[in-house]
Amino acid sequence: MATPEPSRYTTRHVWTLAWPIILSNITVPLLGLVDTAVVGHLPDSRYLAAVTLGATLFSFLYWGFGFLRMGTTGLTSQAVGRHDDSDVRLLLAQSLMMAVTIGLLLILFSQPLIALGLRLLDGSEAAMSLAASYAHIRIFSAPAVLANYAILGWFIGQQKTRITFAILLLTNAVNILLDLLFVVGFGLASDGVAWASLLADYSALAFGLWRVAVHCRGLGGELSRRALRAWANYSALIRVNRHLFVRTLGLLFAQAFFTAQGADFGDTVLAANAVLLQFIMLTSYALDGFANAAEALTGRAVGQRAWDDFAAAVRAAGRLSLLVAGAAMLLFAGAGEHLIALLTNLPEVRATAADYLPWMIAMPALAVWSYLLDGVFIGATESRAMRDTVWLAIAVYLPVWWLTQDFGNHGLWFAFLCFTLVRSASLGVCYLRYRRTRWSADNA
Repeated sequence: MATPEPSRYTTRHVWTLAWPIILSNITVPLLGLVDTAVVGHLPDSRYLAAVTLGATLFSFLYWGFGFLRMGTTGLTSQAVGRHDDSDVRLLLAQSLMMAVTIGLLLILFSQPLIALGLRLLDGSEAAMSLAASYAHIRIFSAPAVLANYAILGWFIGQQKTRITFAILLLTNAVNILLDLLFVVGFGLASDGVAWASLLADYSALAFGLWRVAVHCRGLGGELSRRALRAWANYSALIRVNRHLFVRTLGLLFAQAFFTAQGADFGDTVLAANAVLLQFIMLTSYALDGFANAAEALTGRAVGQRAWDDFAAAVRAAGRLSLLVAGAAMLLFAGAGEHLIALLTNLPEVRATAADYLPWMIAMPALAVWSYLLDGVFIGATESRAMRDTVWLAIAVYLPVWWLTQDFGNHGLWFAFLCFTLVRSASLGVCYLRYRRTRWSADNA
């Protein structure tokens, strides 16, 4: 493989990588809307409750292993920067081995995992029974879902974001079509949604493996089976992924704690908080795209030891991220109540959400840095900093919540903003330290 000249990354370069990811992110809520629509029109609400419980369980379960995507991206992008195609091949094979192994273990221990997860979600008896049936079907998608994480990370690391868009678009398109077929056509209710997800995940895996095979024809190097079998060769992947796993647990805890404390204020406040959290999700669709672009570009720069390119990539991704964050703040300030009205038609929930809207207007300005710098540190494979900053933020989040309990849900939102602020600020400190030490080391 010919060695390309390193180039200064521009805003246009970042946008070229980011837009397919942003578009693919938009398909996620579309799938959720279809799931809700097809099951929500069934004669009994317990089917919708069951799908909601089951989907929530798997969102948390699979998100916990999101390191398979992030860790693969960072290490692959660095291998690309070193022009080591053999290592690019090996990283995918290693990640797929880990993904399938974890997926099979999840199936093996599915009985206690599902029982515990549904018990924590605490739905009605009728909904829990249907949700358990849904979950025992959906769990068999675990190897495919986790393998898809590895494939997506591998392609992002090589800046092939249009392929990731195609994989995710196929996943959601197949899922939507099978939802309609199984639920509306065959009358399988909540189980039909589970079967649709299962088959969509394996369809995406088949398509992804085909794209991998096509892409590998243009790669140099070769896959060493001996290297694949050697446990020592997994050390870099395990080191990065273990920190990412602990970091993800911290984020899951912070989110679950916020939801649980909001529930103590009653159903109306809980619903209002859920509506406002959709604003964060909306912002994340774009910010994730720029963060993923930063992963690929900074990782490649680290592999080349091209620190000027590294800084240029961060600046370009930062400009676009700040632009989106600013636009989100203006949107929430100017049309926040209209957006709330689109998400709920319950007057009391609308009024309550409007009371807490100012917290959401401030959120993008604080959260933008955590999205961007997460992407930078994934590319640099500095996952320890990501882990430590999340748990540092939690160490501030919980005391602030405890001290502001007299302010009710306003206190809870203030604590959550402090969590976001500390996470962003501490990542910023880590980034400045990383730049100083790496630049100095290479120039010594």
